[in-house]
Amino acid sequence: MLEIEPPRDKRRAAKHQIDQMVLHPLDVWVREPSVLTDVERLRAILRSGADAGGATVVGEEFFVFPNRAVTGVLLLAQSHLSIHTWPELALANVDLLSYGCVRGDEVLRVICNQLDVERSEQIRIPRTIG
Repeated sequence: MLEIEPPRDKRRAAKHQIDQMVLHPLDVWVREPSVLTDVERLRAILRSGADAGGATVVGEEFFVFPNRAVTGVLLLAQSHLSIHTWPELALANVDLLSYGCVRGDEVLRVICNQLDVERSEQIRIPRTIG
């Protein structure tokens, strides 16, 4: 079992044991496409999902494209959570790669609820570690 200790700073200090790593790709179609161009709302939604699933956010980056589509990434102590929006299609692609104690299903449930999802497709892909 691989152990990773996050850098010492003002973040929550914890040792993370990696016994499994899982990729959670999620495609969602939303009722109101305007949410997909609201970078501050998307940032809050991803953070809310990460918090609900027990993830530790250690950084973030968001970018708004000329058509107002958004790509955003939260860097997690347990890997990452990202969103890529396609407002013209009312579509968002969300990816959570996590290990350890993160409750991936809870992260994505909260994100779906806050995006007001009409339809979604989700799978779970175990990733190799070690």
